[in-house]
Amino acid sequence: MWVSDCLGFVGFTNCLRSVFAVKDTMTTIELDQGWESIENVITKLKSFLEWSPGLDGSPKPEFTVEECMMIYSHRTVYDMCRQKPPHDYSQQLYDKYREVFEEYISSTVLPSIKEKHDEFMLRELVRRWSNHKDMVGLLSLSFQSLDQYFTPRRSLPALDEVGRACFHDRVYQEVKANARDAVINLIDKEREGEQIDRALLRNVIDIFVEIGTGQMELYKQDFEAQMLQDSSAYYSRKASNWILVDSCPDYMLKAEECLKRERDRVSHYLHISSEQKLVEKVQHELLVVYATQLLEKEHSGCLALLRDDKVEDLSRMYRLYHKIPKGLDPVSTIFKQHVTAEGTALVQQAEDAASSQAANGAGVQEQVLIRKIIELHNKYCFLTDSLFQNALKVVLEESCKTVTGHSTAELLATFCDNVLKKGGSEKLSDEAIDETLEKVVKYFEYISDADLFAEFYRRKLARRLLSDWSANKDHEKSILTKLKQQCGAQFTSKMEGMVSDLILARENQTNFEEYLRNNTNVKPGIDLTVTVLTTGFWPSYKSFDLSLPPEMVRCVEAFKGFYETRTKHRKLTWIYSLGTCNINGKFESKPIELIVSTYQAAALLLFNNADRLSYSEIMTQLNLNNDDVVRLLHSLSCAKYKILTKEPNTRTVSPTDNFEFNYKFTDRMRKIKITLPFVDERRRLIEDVDKDRRYTIDTTIVRIMKSRKVLGHEHLVMECVEQLSHLFKPDSKAIKKRIEDLIIRDYLERDKENPNIFRYLA
Repeated sequence: MWVSDCLGFVGFTNCLRSVFAVKDTMTTIELDQGWESIENVITKLKSFLEWSPGLDGSPKPEFTVEECMMIYSHRTVYDMCRQKPPHDYSQQLYDKYREVFEEYISSTVLPSIKEKHDEFMLRELVRRWSNHKDMVGLLSLSFQSLDQYFTPRRSLPALDEVGRACFHDRVYQEVKANARDAVINLIDKEREGEQIDRALLRNVIDIFVEIGTGQMELYKQDFEAQMLQDSSAYYSRKASNWILVDSCPDYMLKAEECLKRERDRVSHYLHISSEQKLVEKVQHELLVVYATQLLEKEHSGCLALLRDDKVEDLSRMYRLYHKIPKGLDPVSTIFKQHVTAEGTALVQQAEDAASSQAANGAGVQEQVLIRKIIELHNKYCFLTDSLFQNALKVVLEESCKTVTGHSTAELLATFCDNVLKKGGSEKLSDEAIDETLEKVVKYFEYISDADLFAEFYRRKLARRLLSDWSANKDHEKSILTKLKQQCGAQFTSKMEGMVSDLILARENQTNFEEYLRNNTNVKPGIDLTVTVLTTGFWPSYKSFDLSLPPEMVRCVEAFKGFYETRTKHRKLTWIYSLGTCNINGKFESKPIELIVSTYQAAALLLFNNADRLSYSEIMTQLNLNNDDVVRLLHSLSCAKYKILTKEPNTRTVSPTDNFEFNYKFTDRMRKIKITLPFVDERRRLIEDVDKDRRYTIDTTIVRIMKSRKVLGHEHLVMECVEQLSHLFKPDSKAIKKRIEDLIIRDYLERDKENPNIFRYLA
């Protein structure tokens, strides 16, 4: 391009300027004489700018090197500005500079634009603006002496500003309305599917921006406002028609496509600052105005989509409305109505399943319900907004309480137990188990009592590990890994410690057996397997000083001797309630191997030395309390397998009963398992969790106050709730009670002037 060719002479211009600066004597140049010389160059420049390929095939005018230098370093302008008064013609040259543009615009530029219309007018406007910028750039260089000396001293606009102002005042103000309307007309044509020249529109939009010297005010008031108004009117017309003839999914497809195309328009020719405003206009006309009518369409609205599991359409609805302020409110209201109905249906299904499968024992109803709840949650997990998840959470938790009276956390832990243990009610393939566990962990994120779930799950995990009921150790590790990723390492540290304990216990047992082989003087007398557990990892269990029979005492002493060779700094506490024994019962018909608990084995071994024992004698010799003795003797004399006979022969055990070994007992199996009646520790577990929560609240309050030093009651409660929400939702009354306790214990104090403000006591 010619302009870029000329730019190569700038360095030479600087050299000439320095030469001019040292010349003291020069001939006075009169205004008319000097301007005639300048005007010749300007005329040639106009011819160059005006040239366009014509029918006569005339060649494009060209500048010689000398003429280029005349433009860049015109000595006449320099000399005329440096002459002493009254021959300093700076003001006159400044005025003539303006007049050049005004005359050229009035005589040539404006008429050429106004004689054209629509797209042709836009093309001419773009051409004229491009030429004008070139002309301003070149003449500003030619007249640069004015910008160096004259305009700064007089506080006048710079030359390029004068040139821009001439185009703004005489062209832009005249044609801006027509140009704006022509652009909007082309945009509407494109919306209707016609092909348009996007590059042309990009150039016209640039004029609205550049004419304001980069400030967006002219673009906003002269173009954007009307464009947005027209867009609203256009989509209002479209929406009023579509809402009558289209189904909800079809309408949303069109709305989504329209929004996509409007964003595409911004990226191609509209200014980026218009994107959010334009999108909001389209959203308002297509989605907000007709929201109620659209969402409540009888056969295709939101409720119908939920009922028919139209996940793709529901996802689209969510995408469209979640970006609109409060746009999801009506959707979430319909969603809550739907999931409430589904929750009610789940309750009914669970009750029906419980009645039809009563033979399978208790818990069927709860497990059917929790399975359905997990499936329901998984179906709507793509609706990640808190409005939907909170609605779903409330409905599902209420459903659980309605049917079982138990919390979702407890039911979820029981469900996991049935999935992971051998012979559980959830008989699934390995792939199905992995998929189910993935769903469980996703659902777990939305339950309120994570700490309660952790405690129930830990209890059931302990039973699976100690009783060797785990169906697959990899699945056990898999769910712990998933929970760890979601809740952090602290949440699963105890459970992971339990799994590690079992691995170490197997190594420990191998070492114990080697110890017995190397120490032939140590003779337990019976086979013994001991599992050493770390107290901090496992749930707390009752530890009684059970009086063991001599056979068992020898075993315990043998292991103690071995363990002391391994460490002298750890104390072993024997949990007999978790132990099992295999003993041989010599009955008249045949010997039968009995699999019993340590308590049951100790009781049965008493009858090796006595034919008949009373209730009180058994309790004294075993050193157990009444409750445990009743459970123990009931399992051996009143349950399915009557290993002991009792007098009187009733179904309950009382302190006056007497017991004998039942030699006549027989069974078709040669090995039987006699279980102790299950002790429901649910209430005790919940009490333990409540106690732990009090400690956790105390710790959280102290941590907050230690960092904040002074805090109001309301802010302290809010911050405490926020920090504990990942574990449980603390009640404000409970927090208040813990604050009072911390005040009594001198961790906090009330402000003397305002009792609702607390201070931390270091």
